[in-house]
Amino acid sequence: MASPATTRVDWKLIWAQRGFRYFFLAMFVSLFGSGMNFTGVSWYILSSTHSTIKVSLQVIVVTLPGLLVPFLGGVLIDRLDRRYLGVLLDLARGAAVLAAAFIAWHGHLELWHLYAMTLITGTGSAMYWATVNALVQEVIPPSQFTGANAAVLIGVQSGMLIAGAFVGFIYDSAGIAGILAIDGATYFVSAFCLYQVRRGYVSPRESQRYPREYSDATEATAEALETGENPEIAEAGLSLAVYADLKEGFAYLRKQPVVRALGVTHSIMMAGVVSANVVLVALANDILHAGARGLGFLEAGWAAGAITGGLIASQLSQKLRLILYVGAIVGLATGHMIVPFVSLLIGAVTMQALFGMCRALAGVVAQSSLMSIVPRHFMGRTQSAMAVLTTILQLLMSFSLGWIAQRINIVAGFALLALMYGGASFFAARARQLLSSAG
Repeated sequence: MASPATTRVDWKLIWAQRGFRYFFLAMFVSLFGSGMNFTGVSWYILSSTHSTIKVSLQVIVVTLPGLLVPFLGGVLIDRLDRRYLGVLLDLARGAAVLAAAFIAWHGHLELWHLYAMTLITGTGSAMYWATVNALVQEVIPPSQFTGANAAVLIGVQSGMLIAGAFVGFIYDSAGIAGILAIDGATYFVSAFCLYQVRRGYVSPRESQRYPREYSDATEATAEALETGENPEIAEAGLSLAVYADLKEGFAYLRKQPVVRALGVTHSIMMAGVVSANVVLVALANDILHAGARGLGFLEAGWAAGAITGGLIASQLSQKLRLILYVGAIVGLATGHMIVPFVSLLIGAVTMQALFGMCRALAGVVAQSSLMSIVPRHFMGRTQSAMAVLTTILQLLMSFSLGWIAQRINIVAGFALLALMYGGASFFAARARQLLSSAG
């Protein structure tokens, strides 16, 4: 295991990469639309049903595909051109969202329409994020992974959460149909930007491979079968190759404790960010009594904090990054115990800004460390393994938070979030110990 080296972030070098500029724009535009969708649909469901459980069902539906899709997705990501895969996933999700917008525009929108749309977009997203996280490794010099991840995280967080703020301010005038229409259009813009990242077909399997856990003869046989003229034999060959890739991926993760520790920590953080939306809309509605506009301010606070945290992380030495990495997650755990007792909007927005900063700082450290450690041809399977764990946690947390907030109270819901971040603190400390000893 190699420890990620500390290299000065060269912003000029990062932004000089044409492919990375298009990649950053794709992330910002895509997440701006997704943020509008997620926030707008959550608020629509809560205002229509007054049920946090039904809000939690939306989060569960968008998360559920992540239990199955990443297993095949990780293999595809490590076999196919990641740029083309990302473009196809954007186009499919855009079509589904525009269809829902059309139904809403004609006044026939029902909850099951939103859940169906969310299931389709969730299926695409289950593979999309592992795809783009692996793609960024290919479009930036290895010495600049930290700065690139900081820039991507800023684009992602600011796009999604500025969009959340935007929804809060225009929801009453645009309605759910307008919000979905904007979201659907952004997927097509994102697909165009991803297509412009580079030229030609690039297979991730062209890079050096990790030593096989199975024989080269097996791989050669699988590749020969895949190219056979008999469809049934070709299908058997592909299945053998997919199984071999899965086996190889699990073997790699078993031998990498630091990758596991970073991955578990990052998965908990991602699950916390997404599932927290269940209690965040309730906080704006029931405690702050601020309505959709108040939710917009909360999302804007998070976005401002995320941008700040990403910039801070990019300028720190590796040793200080690891210290703050653990401290940021401890801060998330502590802060979520306090926030439901803050009754003033400005106080809650300040807390959200701190959460965004902590999440961004920890996310940059985790992703840049993983990209420095994990070989390119294993990144898809590594990201997909993290996605499966994130999905399981999100499903459990989303239902639990919805039920607890409605049947007990919102304070208990935030306490459960704090407990989950407390668990992440343990794995973060373990990752820091392993990285420090390796250095």
